[in-house]
Amino acid sequence: MENGVQDWLHQCSLPDSTELQEHTLKTERNVIVGDRCTIDYGLKGNDIIVCEFCTLNGSVIADGDVRIDNWCEVNGDVIVAEDAYLGEGVKIHGRLVVQGDLDIGDNVLIDRGFEAKGWISIRNPMPVIVYLLVYVMTLLKIEENGDIEKALAELFGEDEEECGEDEMPLLIPPNSSLNMKVFAVQAPMSIGNGCRLHGNIRADSVEVGTDTTIFGSLRAQGAIDIGRQTMVHGKVEGRETVSVAERVRILGDVVASSLVLHENAHVDGTIRAPQGVRITRNGEKVSDETTHDPGTGQPEIC
Repeated sequence: MENGVQDWLHQCSLPDSTELQEHTLKTERNVIVGDRCTIDYGLKGNDIIVCEFCTLNGSVIADGDVRIDNWCEVNGDVIVAEDAYLGEGVKIHGRLVVQGDLDIGDNVLIDRGFEAKGWISIRNPMPVIVYLLVYVMTLLKIEENGDIEKALAELFGEDEEECGEDEMPLLIPPNSSLNMKVFAVQAPMSIGNGCRLHGNIRADSVEVGTDTTIFGSLRAQGAIDIGRQTMVHGKVEGRETVSVAERVRILGDVVASSLVLHENAHVDGTIRAPQGVRITRNGEKVSDETTHDPGTGQPEIC
């Protein structure tokens, strides 16, 4: 069943109201970081789970528990409101402050000392992948291990409401590289409503919710879908269809195989869509055939 959990991790999900500000990625949800990620800023969330061989160049601040798996490195403080679990070989180059219990593995290095108000156990805690199996079963409200792959397929296939939008964590897939310039993942990415992000986003595909602000460009190997009232301070480039909803503003060029553009959306740059631009009005098609004004890049209805 571990394969089902690992497959579940191979996506990027930024829930509603996620913000990247002051060198910290902030959410009120749980945070799960896949293995071998490099993140050049800190994390703040409820429970924070970091898989093996990750490097975080910032502080980790959790309102709940923190689990950091084997051979991870944190170039900052780790502040935990409840319990902390550190695997073998973890390095923390700041302080560790734990309000609850601390389970700590072998060869853990904490440069500036630690404080734990609860019990301290020196042992190798439960591997993170096993903990995630339990976490996913709880999240999806299932009791038998054999049902987990089916439940995950339903959750991320046709029925995305299976576990409720308010329960989905912030997910960063394995082998991701995140910094203040580039937010690059090797997986599909979904960005929720009311988010505020800095950096050029690179993903297999991108779906953006409503009323979100992105200070950077969007580039995807597949499709891009941008929800209402979102503002993108940069170029939007997708190799498949790019869909732009009403009252979206893009402060850059749009490049796609085809473009679906709401009549009340605004593109400041040039539009290039070899397979055509379709203008829509409140979900209804206005026209399939368009020409481009070479001066403004805006499509004109034929």
